[in-house]
Amino acid sequence: MSVECHQSLVLAGSAYLAALGALVLYFRKPAGYGKHLENRMPVGICLPARAAWFLQELPSFVVPAGILALQSYSLFRTPELVLLGLFCAHYFHRTFIYSLLTRGRPLPLVFLFKGFIFCFGNGFLQGYYLIYCGEYSYKWYTDLRFSLGIVLFILGMTINIHSDCILRQLRKPGETTYRIPQGGLFTYVSGANYLGEIIEWFGYALATWSLPGLAFAFFSLSFLGLQAVHHHRFYLKIFKDYPKSRKALIPFIF
Repeated sequence: MSVECHQSLVLAGSAYLAALGALVLYFRKPAGYGKHLENRMPVGICLPARAAWFLQELPSFVVPAGILALQSYSLFRTPELVLLGLFCAHYFHRTFIYSLLTRGRPLPLVFLFKGFIFCFGNGFLQGYYLIYCGEYSYKWYTDLRFSLGIVLFILGMTINIHSDCILRQLRKPGETTYRIPQGGLFTYVSGANYLGEIIEWFGYALATWSLPGLAFAFFSLSFLGLQAVHHHRFYLKIFKDYPKSRKALIPFIF
């Protein structure tokens, strides 16, 4: 493994440890966007939700796709292409589909900037590792870690997209009234969309069997898990008839 690849692994560990440390800031208060925006005033300049989410998610697709585009055709039959394709598939949806369909609230510019920097760094890290550092032979296609990881990724992405669809249908364009989400995994947890994305990235970590992949999955669990908890508390606070059996993130458990 080259010096550059060792450095990328160190970068993965240090970057995500720093990010997890920053999550302490959100332990008591949720990240200041969406339904929690009013709890984090003043928020400064805000951008419309669709434009903000598009700009924030864009580097997570463009950067690894650009790294891939610079490679020779010979790479296009190796497991690295499939693995990086998983990552790009998620962010293609988040950038070009989710952002154009979302009916969320305006996003503070400061939050957009932080998200953009994270997405740029993570996109570069995942793409660089898989293309220049990962060593996958064709036998990796038959490895249980690869197969199970792909299944988990697809399952998680399906849950995430379906849950986002349920949330969008809760209100008409222009409405700001909150309603209790019903159906799908929302029957069991308040953060069904977050649960789906967490499953996705643990599937990706298993399929890549890499430190950058595991670091991103752990970050997703920490950040999105906390957001699910805050969402759950929000619902319990404003809806007196909120289902008491519904958990925050893990069905029947938590």
